Amino acid sequence: MKIAVTAFPRTLQGTSASRRLRATGRVPGIIYGADKAAQAVEVDHAALLRHLKLEAFHASILDMTVGGANYPVLLRDFQMHPFKAQVLHVDFQRVDKNKKIHMSVPLHFVNADTCVGVKLGGGVVQHVMNEIEIQCLPDDLPEYIEVDLKDVQVGDSIHIADLTLSKGVEPVVKLKHDNPAVVTVHLPRTVTAEEEAAAPVTEITGQAPEGEAADAGKKEGDKKEAGKKE
Repeated sequence: MKIAVTAFPRTLQGTSASRRLRATGRVPGIIYGADKAAQAVEVDHAALLRHLKLEAFHASILDMTVGGANYPVLLRDFQMHPFKAQVLHVDFQRVDKNKKIHMSVPLHFVNADTCVGVKLGGGVVQHVMNEIEIQCLPDDLPEYIEVDLKDVQVGDSIHIADLTLSKGVEPVVKLKHDNPAVVTVHLPRTVTAEEEAAAPVTEITGQAPEGEAADAGKKEGDKKEAGKKE
């Protein structure tokens, strides 16, 4: 899925200039990387906000046009307003097709409804990760990685090493070394009879606590004693 992004060269920079730019419906940004000088740009806010809602926009090579020139780029960062749906700044990285890139790619879990551990074992699926960081050449970058849950039994997990990755794609070194689980199927936790019996029980009655009852009795006795003296 190719996503086209149009940007325009930005000449004025600084806090005040960026504030005025945002008021016109544009977002200040920058393009860097590929052994070229960083370039200040601006993009249409409405179009960028629509793109940010697309999963592929965050994990795909984007086709960017700036002043008549085309660049393959990656979205690397963006800043949002604290409480408004407004993008404050956006960063893109140029892509060198001959150099490997590191990207976080979403995981798509399939066949959860026909999973053996769920359908026959009464288990529940727990996603440990929703994305993983991979490395590959730009042309090999997958839009997502599919995780098939069909044959997973209760008590089983799918780990990084179990994932089916396309040619040229591999997890980053740390994930490959640690091989953590990305999804598990386990039985839902239930409270056992022993746990229920061991739980503290607070009994609510109309009687005052023992200490308060003793204090009340003492006060009543003091009153009667005072009455006799009178």
